[in-house]
Order: sequence, then C-alpha cells, then structure tokens
Amino acid sequence: MKFNKIKDNKVFKIVSNRYFIIFISFVIWMVFFDENSFFVDRKFNKTIDKLEADKDYYLKEIEKDTNKINELEDPDKLDEFARQKYNMKKENEDIFIIEYDTLK
Repeated sequence: MKFNKIKDNKVFKIVSNRYFIIFISFVIWMVFFDENSFFVDRKFNKTIDKLEADKDYYLKEIEKDTNKINELEDPDKLDEFARQKYNMKKENEDIFIIEYDTLK
C-alpha cells in the first residue's frame, strides 16, 4: 500500500521517467566527465583572458617603443639618448659620472 502511494506521487513519476534519467545522466556527463566539460571550459576561458591581457600589454609596449624609435631618428635626440642611457661619449671628450651615496 505504501509503495502505491509513492508510485502515484508526481515527483516520483518525473524522476523515474526514462527521459528524465537520460537527461540528468547527459548533464552530469557534460559537466564533469566530457573533454569539453564546464571546468575545462572555465580553465580555458581564464587562460584566454590572461593571454588577451598580455596581448594588450605588449601592444602598448610596442607602441611606446615605436614612438621612441621615431623620436630617435633625430640625430640630436639619438646622441642625447646614447649619452644618458649608455654613457657614450664623443672622441675627444671626458665623462665624469657622479654617484651619490644614499646610505648614511
């Protein structure tokens, strides 16, 4: 008698339906076990976001470097850059580098 009550319950009818069981099995398979599961897809999306951020960073760096190269086409600017950055000098010139001791 008790089993008949459970069998007549609407929830039991839905849960015991073979199409419902197949659908739930499919969803569980796709979320956890499939090659393209939710977790793998999420990991790939994080990787894509990181790579896009890296791409934006490097595009900005390329733009800055391109501007610097265009700026250094002027011989005076190139001479100034070489002197400041690489301590270069002209042939008959002496350079004195003064370093301050910041430790006291």
